[in-house]
Amino acid sequence: MFSTVLVANRGEIAVRVIRTLRSLGIRSVAVYSDADAGAPHVVAADVAVRLGPAAASESYLSIEKVIEAAKATGAEAIHPGYGFLSENTAFAAACEKAGITFVGPPASAIEAMGDKIRAKQTVAKAGVPVVPGSDGSGLSDEELGLAVEQVGYPVLLKPSAGGGGKGMVEVHRADDLAEAIAGARRVARGSFGDDTLLVERLVTTPRHIEIQVLADAHGGVIHLGERECSLQRRHQKIVEEAPSPLLTPEQREAMGRAACDAARSCGYEGAGTVEFIVGSDRPDEFFFMEMNTRLQVEHPVTEEVTGLDLVELQLRVAAGEPLPLTQADVALRGHAIEVRVYAEDPAAGFLPTGGRVLAWEPPTTVRVDAGIAEGGTVGSDYDPMLAKVIAHGADRDEAIRRLDAALGRTVLLGLGSNIGFLRALLADPDVRAGNLDTGLVGRKLDELTAQDLPSDVLGAATGVALLDLEPAGDLVDPFDIPGGWRLGEDAWTTRTLVVSGHDPVEVRTRGRAANAELLIGEERVRTSTAVSGTVSHSQGGTTRGYATARAQDGTLWIARDGQAWAVREQEALDASAQADGAGGPVLSPMPGTVTVVEVTEGQQVTAGQRLVVVEAMKMEHVLTAPVDGTVRELRARSGGTVAKDAVLLIVEGEADGS
Repeated sequence: MFSTVLVANRGEIAVRVIRTLRSLGIRSVAVYSDADAGAPHVVAADVAVRLGPAAASESYLSIEKVIEAAKATGAEAIHPGYGFLSENTAFAAACEKAGITFVGPPASAIEAMGDKIRAKQTVAKAGVPVVPGSDGSGLSDEELGLAVEQVGYPVLLKPSAGGGGKGMVEVHRADDLAEAIAGARRVARGSFGDDTLLVERLVTTPRHIEIQVLADAHGGVIHLGERECSLQRRHQKIVEEAPSPLLTPEQREAMGRAACDAARSCGYEGAGTVEFIVGSDRPDEFFFMEMNTRLQVEHPVTEEVTGLDLVELQLRVAAGEPLPLTQADVALRGHAIEVRVYAEDPAAGFLPTGGRVLAWEPPTTVRVDAGIAEGGTVGSDYDPMLAKVIAHGADRDEAIRRLDAALGRTVLLGLGSNIGFLRALLADPDVRAGNLDTGLVGRKLDELTAQDLPSDVLGAATGVALLDLEPAGDLVDPFDIPGGWRLGEDAWTTRTLVVSGHDPVEVRTRGRAANAELLIGEERVRTSTAVSGTVSHSQGGTTRGYATARAQDGTLWIARDGQAWAVREQEALDASAQADGAGGPVLSPMPGTVTVVEVTEGQQVTAGQRLVVVEAMKMEHVLTAPVDGTVRELRARSGGTVAKDAVLLIVEGEADGS
């Protein structure tokens, strides 16, 4: 076994790999960019080496720098985690050239499975069923159009060199094909340096089921059952579980055999995942989608139902050991389900968020793999996944109940997240019944993100605001208490509170923070406050606890039951400034990089016309003109980075008096 292993990754997967290294008594080496100095994976490792600036291309994706770090620290092996260099053939070859073991499959297997077109051809020869589609590489736009005609609508455009759903586009009409090809090529070129696309038949109401395989250098190949990954947004998984509620033991065995055949077809070694697409109405018919030649984000659910440590098995296989078990030794125990906690706003189309982590209190009753820490900053340089929460139960219902309860106890303040959305998704009747498909989230997005604003949240925010204004000490002069006091009774003080995603609400208060009287609309409530940034609101005999934190910009963050709200005070808007038909600034909806600027200074535009494309955290967002008008103060530059709410340009409308 190795004595020192470098982990060429960041975030929760780096922390998770380091945990196994520590349990095996192996010295761990972390690498980091300037954005990650002091990050949890850096703190967890025995040794840490700086790679370079925040940009992944100058740090985590620099093969030369990672190899140099391994040599400098005496690392005998490199574990790539997932993403970054984990499926990079050149990196695997560079490790071999440097005499360093790559904890993964041979470069030849990565190459064979990394190109989706070649992968389909390889596994098809081994008898594995594949999705009907194009089988040639390097197709021109015209050739892609011909392939689409042969396959028939609807189709799915996929970058040949990509993964993680990035750049995948559904096309349902011929009129949309040209724009879809251009967009998919642009994302593929920017993300993978290769804009080669392939076409596949779009399986309607599809379920995404993958098989975990393990293979050693001695001919041993086994599978560890399946994971259902059908709950997705933007072709990216958000909930994964094992086993699937769809498959029978016979179907599981058939897919397992096909997955092992796929692994053998490319001379695979180590841990990998063979992904299949299955029609909800025809579970006996499954098609190979791709093989991920690395550890998957969702591997913990397999670990929970098998009792195996996949990272340890990866290390043992990489060290030349045979697999310590056979197919007959594999037994599934109970049910496990995992959710991915993202820095994103589901109600705004899952736009990435970010900011300083003011509070992070993960649940202690289930497994949590996290890559964030209180006081850290979540930026736009990397993937928005923050943590994974994994629950195990005797059956599926118990696993879901335990997971939902754990999410309800999770506190994350300082940035928007999808925790509330995940709880709504887990409560959905179809999800509870196991009636899943990859389009479920899209169909139900409005109802899953429809969150009423509880009046007691506004009461809690007001209580904190009042408490902040009160003088400290036991003896308080009533004339020192700001606002409201007068002879006979307290006067009312009015505030306008704005909560992200909701209309402004007028709140009237009178009295001290400890027992203030509030009017929220027509509802009269009272607040009671406690110390240490925790607020309790009592009404109708029930008490609910809140965690709170104040950001530097004055925003008050409030959390309860896994949900979080950002509350600000706002003066009444000047109605005269809101003229119909007026233009205004076009803001970046997320921190990211400007990839396309389609207009010039002074250009005439029409409402809905494309202006700028901003990309961040595996997501591309197209900004359009709000009204007919003229482009003024164009600040967006292709390749430039922008902050959330940064002004990209101004559209001067007709009502602006231009």
